[in-house]
Amino acid sequence: MTAHTYRRWLSIALSMAIVAAVAVVLLTTNLAKVADAHGTTVDPASRNYSCWSRWGSRFQDPVMATEDPMCWQAWQYDPNAMWNWNGLFREGVAGNHQAAVPDGQLCSAGHTSSGRYNAMDTVGDWKAQSIANTFNVKLYDQAGHGADYVYVYVTKQGFNPITQALKWSDLELVGQIGNRPVGQWTTESAGGWSTLIGASAPGRTGRHMVYTIWQASHLDQSYYFCADVNFGGSNPSPSTSASASPSASPSTSPSASTSPSASTSPTSSSGTKSCSTAYTVVNQWSGGFQGQVAVTAGGSAISGWKVTMTWPNGQVVTSAWNGTATTSGTVTTVTNTGWNGSLAAGAGTTFGFLANAGSTNAPPVLTCSAT
Repeated sequence: MTAHTYRRWLSIALSMAIVAAVAVVLLTTNLAKVADAHGTTVDPASRNYSCWSRWGSRFQDPVMATEDPMCWQAWQYDPNAMWNWNGLFREGVAGNHQAAVPDGQLCSAGHTSSGRYNAMDTVGDWKAQSIANTFNVKLYDQAGHGADYVYVYVTKQGFNPITQALKWSDLELVGQIGNRPVGQWTTESAGGWSTLIGASAPGRTGRHMVYTIWQASHLDQSYYFCADVNFGGSNPSPSTSASASPSASPSTSPSASTSPSASTSPTSSSGTKSCSTAYTVVNQWSGGFQGQVAVTAGGSAISGWKVTMTWPNGQVVTSAWNGTATTSGTVTTVTNTGWNGSLAAGAGTTFGFLANAGSTNAPPVLTCSAT
């Protein structure tokens, strides 16, 4: 073999090796995409799917902070919860859902995926879809997992999702299916499959939550979805057509701590009107945290409230929802919005916020005044 022939042979061999390597990478990537595709409830829509469907194309639009504050706090906490709306699951639960998912963490599947979905547990006025007392849950499956079973729950009458964290004892089973292989599901034009689970929740009025557990058939993989609904309401329903997942966005939020803290303030009054507060650190990370304050009316109905938070360690509130916040020096003042100022005696509401903090993050001194 001449030197020229050898060099030509070597060049061809290297080219073939590169082509083969690229083919392997492409095949592996495509298989990974298929393996990573999962699903969610799209009608009523799960919290993170609902936020993605409304804001995915303009998730940096500041108008979200006022138009949709609960989705805003979720995007600020970790946008990957929305980009990965189809991945809210746990593995190896073996059917023991209540042991795997603690009270107060039902919407994040027990802080699954290293806390990516923790903001789904945040209590507040999430956008709600109006439904009838007899309804269907539409479950969308991107990967053809099928179902060993699906359970649909609705909160009991008297539960208030705007002010209360969801617990297992708040739920009543209202619909279910057994084994349903993907061949019995409906093929979606955009790709994937969907199925309907009938449910009936008589006696419910007003705001509630629909909680769905989907046990996929391919693995011991359990999905958990919170959807906010309004029985008898008139707000328009969101779009329920399934669509393919966008490319994942790089994470822009730090991982969260799962050790919240809480404090309460004494009741303050203005004449005969009074209110009290309870402060909670929902999540925290290096350099910042997410807080929440519950405001409760005293012995008389009130038409408005104002909370002051005096920070001991230089904390700075950067955004707030369900309230209007202003900061002067070490004091942040939050007043009610137009819809959550009027509270009956003993009734309550919440507002939330994001803030910067140093290594020490002691609770603020709170006061509450009412009109």
